[in-house]
Amino acid sequence: MIKLSERLLAVASHIRKGAVVADIGSDHAYLPTYLIQKGIIQKAVAGEVVIGPYETAKKSVYRHGVSDRITVRLADGLFAIEDHDGIDTVTIAGMGGSLIAKILEQGKDRLQHVNRLIVQPNLHAKAIREWAVANGWKLVDEQILKEDGKIYEVLVLEKGLVFYDDLELLVGPFLLAEMNNIFIEKWEAEISQWIQVLRSLENAVETPELIKKKEQLSHKITTLGKVLEK
Repeated sequence: MIKLSERLLAVASHIRKGAVVADIGSDHAYLPTYLIQKGIIQKAVAGEVVIGPYETAKKSVYRHGVSDRITVRLADGLFAIEDHDGIDTVTIAGMGGSLIAKILEQGKDRLQHVNRLIVQPNLHAKAIREWAVANGWKLVDEQILKEDGKIYEVLVLEKGLVFYDDLELLVGPFLLAEMNNIFIEKWEAEISQWIQVLRSLENAVETPELIKKKEQLSHKITTLGKVLEK
């Protein structure tokens, strides 16, 4: 049996029973293999854009005896999905939020029959929330966890129109409502970094761009600081 990391277990926990999954950037195809072994999903596509991980995923799928249920495809992002696959759920884990948003944007025509996106950005989850709002997707759940000293977020999206304010886009509406200890730890560290950046800019020559950047940092520090104080 495949043993997943905590962050991938978190992703797996949001996949519905009987789903047909495309795991984009699948690496060793551990996530879809686990989901098949646990009887959670019907079948899956494991997409990889790099030849090395693609070959590794093919060998892993064969070794675990699930090659009849998992198709490993060499393709860029969502272009691993084909109409006949019947994909209803897409997972993308272990990348930066900006890259995930780019993958979603470039391949959004492949999401026509997909009803759930589960993404795990390593950083900059805001980019995914912004993409979602602009493209008719809404958050239905979020999770924050810490593993091996690093903090990760999991975002679950379904089709729908929604509006989030600047703070919700930055930190996540569901995470903001829960505001657990890991959330507080993450954003206290972020505020400390922003303060250091502001201090480093104190003696810089002021340009309109620099003034705007300082104002934005100050606003984020003040706004989020008040939230954490509650």
